[in-house]
Amino acid sequence: MALSIGIVGLPNVGKSTLFNALTKAQNAQAANYPFCTIEPNKATVSVPDKRLEALAELVNPQKIIHATVDFIDIAGLVKGASKGEGLGNQFLANIRECAAILHVVRCFEDENITHVDGSVNPLRDAETIETELIIADIQTVTRKIERLAKQVKADKEAGKSLEECKRLADFLNEGNKASQFDIPEHNEHFKQVWHELSLLTAKKMIYCANVDEEGLEEESAHVKALKEAAQKQGCEAVVVCANLEAELQGLSAEEQAEMLSSYGISESSLVNVVRTGYRTLGLCSYFTAGPQEVRAWTFKQGWKAPQCAGVIHTDFEKGFIRAEVISYADYVKFKSEAACRSAGVLRVEGKEYAVQDGDVMHFLFNV
Repeated sequence: MALSIGIVGLPNVGKSTLFNALTKAQNAQAANYPFCTIEPNKATVSVPDKRLEALAELVNPQKIIHATVDFIDIAGLVKGASKGEGLGNQFLANIRECAAILHVVRCFEDENITHVDGSVNPLRDAETIETELIIADIQTVTRKIERLAKQVKADKEAGKSLEECKRLADFLNEGNKASQFDIPEHNEHFKQVWHELSLLTAKKMIYCANVDEEGLEEESAHVKALKEAAQKQGCEAVVVCANLEAELQGLSAEEQAEMLSSYGISESSLVNVVRTGYRTLGLCSYFTAGPQEVRAWTFKQGWKAPQCAGVIHTDFEKGFIRAEVISYADYVKFKSEAACRSAGVLRVEGKEYAVQDGDVMHFLFNV
């Protein structure tokens, strides 16, 4: 399972520059005018994980395979996007495919870079985007209400969902996000409807404050205001200098470390973006380790062993028998599977085992 994150924001806030840095490929045009991104750009990025390299040193595999994140760079939205202004609805539709939204907000002053509203104001800019997302959700729910109204006579369950959709529409019209809506536990039909709606404001939101180089050394009022707003909404916020990150991609590892150190930073802020995305969606990694490959597999926190086996192949989940499990710490300590087995730290777990982040696993199953 790949984590899919859509990068959104007003035009000229640094989305495409950030995308270029994330993908280490300058394949998203970064230009100083609105709507330069005409088609959504999608790229798959490896998730940095030092544990993979540590395991590979012990196992000496033919290859190392990281977990991945799909980033989708979406054209800048403007006021009225939900009604087709700018490039409008086609870009809102692209966001629906994403598991989370990375909302890039400009937190730097630069008279040479045009701002669509004439001035830098992170809270106003964030509200503009979020209002458009709410309006788009209202339109989606309204269309669903119209369809359910036609089904009521033949389907009583549709009637229950119709009432909940009306309540949801009222909730959104008050300026609330769908993520704050109280979904009734007893209404299974509406739960299915909710899933089908795929509302934009129901998705996890990560705020990304794009700063200049000076903003890395000292937190500006713009960044403080955005972080406070994010905290009130229960959202994560990360700080990135997209221009610096783009520059880093052309340097060697040593040169990158030296440049980051000059700003008092130990690692690229892009790593923090990916980690925050994982944490926001409750994702973890388990590992498989052998002579052919050492690989990270993404799973949802709380998943049981059979579900995690299914990440590799659905047959693994269907025919699951048991799993052999070694914690990452034990594997590194004893340095091999055989040594872990001899030390008694290799565990045999059944169907009810909740897989932990960093587990090194081997699944046994029936075909």
